[in-house]
Amino acid sequence: MFYRGKYFDGGDGREMGPKRQRIIDQPSSFYGASPGSSYMYNASSYAYASQPPPFPVVRLRGLPFDCTEADVAEFLHGLDIVDVLFVHKNGRFTGEVFCVLGYPLQVDFAIQRNRQNMGRRYIEVFRSKRQEYYKAIANEVSDARGGSPHRGGAKARSYDAGKDSAEHTGVLRLRGLPFSAGKDDVIEFFKDFMLTEDSVHITMNLDGRPTGEAFVEFPSAEDSKAAMAKDRMTLGSRYIELFPSSHEELDEAVSKGR
Repeated sequence: MFYRGKYFDGGDGREMGPKRQRIIDQPSSFYGASPGSSYMYNASSYAYASQPPPFPVVRLRGLPFDCTEADVAEFLHGLDIVDVLFVHKNGRFTGEVFCVLGYPLQVDFAIQRNRQNMGRRYIEVFRSKRQEYYKAIANEVSDARGGSPHRGGAKARSYDAGKDSAEHTGVLRLRGLPFSAGKDDVIEFFKDFMLTEDSVHITMNLDGRPTGEAFVEFPSAEDSKAAMAKDRMTLGSRYIELFPSSHEELDEAVSKGR
């Protein structure tokens, strides 16, 4: 699971706070390794005499263009992944990804995956720097807010018009959530509305893994329509797409993950 936006400049992922701790405390890792895995480190064993530990980020290159976060997690299985950031150019995935890991020593293990295969493609793995990762985030946020000249145009206007004309039933579908996002994150995203945990439904696939989508039930159709103002706003550095939905679509999506 990943959570972008609350990782500080220190060298280990425990500074992520409660959301970070939920990952460490899981009895079985989402990525196929238990907390007892040799990849998991106690940060106190990784000491630096005169300088802080390096920011634990690697860059992957050569990924398939239909690659998902789950594919990246499987490629780096056993490592404690804090964040996965796909790099885009002109609205298209470049085949590169930044991965923030839980501890600096895990970078060495990630480098060992260099030139291993994802499907039929071999993946290059490089050490990276905090500044490169932050620059990539800034570029993604700028593009999500309309900074790219390739965003917009007739296609985008038609897309928005379809959303505006859709009937509201009090239910919205969210797409593009970080896999780490919990109900509290969604409630915070819609903090101007009266939501409870019972009104937020994060969907899972057949393996019990988050799909990156969620459904939210608002007190009224008027509230869900007003909440559409949050469409394409960011949660962390991920921009979230909103779609008018229905209770029938909600029930069908939730039942598929059971």
